[in-house]
Amino acid sequence: MSSNKKYWKSVEELNENSSIVDALRSNEFVEEIPTDSFLGNADKLNATGTSRRDFLKFVGFSTAAATLAACEGPVHKSIPYVVQPESVIPGVADYYATTVFDGYDFANVLVKTRDGRPIKIENNKTAGATFSANARVHASILGLYDNYRIKQPTIKGKTADFDKVSNAISKALADAKSAGKQVVLLTPTIASPTTFKLIAEFIAANPTAKHVMYDAVSSSAALDAYQQAFGTRGLVDYDLSKADVVVGIGADFLGDWQGGGYDKGYASKRVPKNGKMSKHFQFEANMTLSGASADKRVPMSNYQQIQALLTVYGVVTGTGVSGNVDAKYKDAVSKAAQQLKAAGSKGVLLCGIDDKNAQLLALAINAALTSEAYTTAGTRLVRQGSNAAIAQVLQEMNAGNVGVLITSHVNPVYSLPKSYGFEAAMKKVPTSVFIGLRSDETAVASSIVIGSNHYLESWGDYSLLKGSYALAQPTIRPLFSANKQFEDVLLALTGRKNLSYYDYLKANFPVVSGGLSWGKVLHDGVSGTYAIGQSTGVAVGDAVTALSAAKSEGPYELNLYSKVGMGDGQHANNPWLQEFPDPITRVSWDNYVTVSKADADKLGLVNVNVANGGLNGSYVNLTVGSAKLEKVPVIIQPGQAPGTIGLSFGYGKKEGLKEEMQIGSNAFVLYQNFKSSLPVSISKADGEHEFACVQLHKTLMGRGDIVKETTLEIFRTEDASKWNVAPMVSLDHSPVKAVEVDLWDSFDRSTGHHFNLSIDLNACTGCGACVIACHAENNVPVVGKSEVRRSRDMHWLRIDRYYSSETTFEGDNEKKENFDGLTGDKGSLGGFLELESASENPQVAFQPVMCQHCNHAPCETVCPVAATSHSRQGQNHMAYNRCVGTRYCANNCPYKVRRFNWFLYNNNDEFDFHMNDDLGKMVLNPDVNVRSRGVMEKCSMCIQMTQATILEAKRSGREVRADEFETACSAACSSGAMKFGDVNNKDSEVASFLKDERMYHLLEHVGTKPNVMYHVKVRNV
Repeated sequence: MSSNKKYWKSVEELNENSSIVDALRSNEFVEEIPTDSFLGNADKLNATGTSRRDFLKFVGFSTAAATLAACEGPVHKSIPYVVQPESVIPGVADYYATTVFDGYDFANVLVKTRDGRPIKIENNKTAGATFSANARVHASILGLYDNYRIKQPTIKGKTADFDKVSNAISKALADAKSAGKQVVLLTPTIASPTTFKLIAEFIAANPTAKHVMYDAVSSSAALDAYQQAFGTRGLVDYDLSKADVVVGIGADFLGDWQGGGYDKGYASKRVPKNGKMSKHFQFEANMTLSGASADKRVPMSNYQQIQALLTVYGVVTGTGVSGNVDAKYKDAVSKAAQQLKAAGSKGVLLCGIDDKNAQLLALAINAALTSEAYTTAGTRLVRQGSNAAIAQVLQEMNAGNVGVLITSHVNPVYSLPKSYGFEAAMKKVPTSVFIGLRSDETAVASSIVIGSNHYLESWGDYSLLKGSYALAQPTIRPLFSANKQFEDVLLALTGRKNLSYYDYLKANFPVVSGGLSWGKVLHDGVSGTYAIGQSTGVAVGDAVTALSAAKSEGPYELNLYSKVGMGDGQHANNPWLQEFPDPITRVSWDNYVTVSKADADKLGLVNVNVANGGLNGSYVNLTVGSAKLEKVPVIIQPGQAPGTIGLSFGYGKKEGLKEEMQIGSNAFVLYQNFKSSLPVSISKADGEHEFACVQLHKTLMGRGDIVKETTLEIFRTEDASKWNVAPMVSLDHSPVKAVEVDLWDSFDRSTGHHFNLSIDLNACTGCGACVIACHAENNVPVVGKSEVRRSRDMHWLRIDRYYSSETTFEGDNEKKENFDGLTGDKGSLGGFLELESASENPQVAFQPVMCQHCNHAPCETVCPVAATSHSRQGQNHMAYNRCVGTRYCANNCPYKVRRFNWFLYNNNDEFDFHMNDDLGKMVLNPDVNVRSRGVMEKCSMCIQMTQATILEAKRSGREVRADEFETACSAACSSGAMKFGDVNNKDSEVASFLKDERMYHLLEHVGTKPNVMYHVKVRNV
């Protein structure tokens, strides 16, 4: 029997006289289709009829209109290869070995490309590849796709082709030559033998020309000392894997000191083996990565560091020299000096004091020790700048003696103090030529601007260490055809426009490579030999006398430094680095003055937490000589030496950057005479600054099962059950180990692959390379300062930083365990409040935390739609298309590692970063989808990488090798703190780590059974 029921979609349909319903029922499209724009005048068409072609236009448009009406998103057409390149297999990555050197950062790397697009930087692990990528090198690939790059040459602001530009420069060079005026070629440090040859030919063609190298962050004092001692302008490449005692005085060697790259050798001696590990003393003003990793850190001013250096020199050399060390530092300095001397050839001293005499003393101390870390090391050629040379250039420019100034990849208008007047001096030069990536401050002040190629678009060669050789090759065709790399410009200016730099480089290769094979070096990226460093004694001359005459100046001392994320500032337009939280302060999107708590109290400076969890701080005004910086925000920094303040370089840029990146204060304004330590006047300013700080919890606060640590003595003499205590629970009224109690049914995971990630807290230096590598591999979005401040950062991997409340974490534990009652001097009520404040000189612990991929995951049991589930291989999966964003999983996760997409971060003008323009999107990894609004995401343990490794082994007809599996973070970790692999393969490293007596899991008592393991931190105190 049929039904007579009447159905309707809306109440309006019940109105029989509704014109709206009739129109919608009879018309396919609600609005009139704009055929005029496709077919011209409709009346004329009706009068003359339509052709078959016009009819097909109508039909084609109707089909397209229907498609567009059904879809909100735009249609993107893919264009297939007409002839597919033999080297490109769709869906399969290619890797190219190359070398990075931008005048500041350097590394031997592999570049991962997909379908001709470079998408990720990897460390080159070929024998002879000495330098690993830091966070900035990993992030530099995003700079290739920077939409703010120069795309066309200009003359006085008007676009021109390269021929016109090169002719204009050639004419200016001829005019300078005839007028007897100088031609200055100003570049950053160049470590390329072939580029040096080309520059020499340019100077030969222009006899009044000279080449000056300029480092924005100067190493001139150390270079001058090394040159005086050994006749070569270079730096010692210390091998810290050969040092049992390391004394650092003002040298952040785990940061950017002498270019960095010392973490691998250092970490190899910090992991206890056979009951032994190195001992590290650090004397410094700012809290640095090196100080955070030290066994004994002493905060002291630059003046006191000089006195400490003199004392160590006297003890090691036996000359009786003694510095005027403050009484409160004497014991620590004496102990460091005595242990360094006792270590002999197994000791090394690293000095970062900006004074030639101090650097000479450091060389002399290491020579007296016959330090293996010093005598068997190579010579670094990665810094060549001269303070005297740049001062001479300024003098000549101001005198009107310079006819042509060519600046390449340097920005002195920004990075020289305003008092130097470089921009004003440029106006006295008839022709100023800029060659670089972006239209920065120097480009704006130049009359001729040429866009340069990115290093991933360029050919080159490098000798980063004396005697070594490496090639750099392009991994993509230049994105902007009008741009030229610096060497191609020089070839054009020496009358060789038709000669490419590739041909020039290959022709010069036999001369500079020492008979190496072009094909092999190009394939490997490097050759494996380099010259051994100096081992002879060092004449200190009058250095001791000069240093003994040093005086403490003013009540406050400014210590300028380069930040791990920003370096010298050339990556200021990189959103990955801007959003990267500083490892020490955990602040992103800012630079700031760091002050001690004691000085903050004197000056009335505060940091306060507001209702939404954000951190606010006071402003200060700074004055160094005649230079001033106003309204610089303040971070009260535990461990900052009293009487000193810190401020980082790299911020405050305005030109060639997106508006979001134009942040912070330009510390170069205060960089007088290239001294990183200067007397400063400081005063409080009005207002309150809003920080984007991702970690406000600054004490360990009894979370001993999160970061476990012990001393070397206890580790060596006590059973593991004493220092790696297993959490206990009650079962049938009896205490049992928590890991032996299970609320879930366990599965047999002994067959197939089962992945684990191992993290050694002794080897982790907090450098953050893993964070940026994770960003690149997994298409992690950038959300901006406002969202980070709301605790909505999207990092899949974070590096937690903990401070002790007492001078040591053990002191925290003792205080906590000895509370007696609630109130009183030893009561827990006041005691726990005291533990909420970090010590004036705290111990520091870094701990990388990501999804723990629990075998008994709390997130999986609460998901109402089964969007998150566990795999047989040990990975916790996320099915994004199932996720409805309840966030139950995030609430149930004890590790707080899940991230919620509050917004759509790509194709959204509110988040105008690299995911919002077609050029920036080229860096995205096609193996990982871009998540949308309303879904949860978190670390996937790089499942795309593990599956690619399995498929590659299957394709080759073999088993996966023992340590072949990697994740983005483990591959990026140059210190070896992170190791990834298959625990079912008994030959793998992680299988052995799982049985190590230092191994533990986070929150073991919860019973989540994670697949990420940690290793107890051991301190040599």
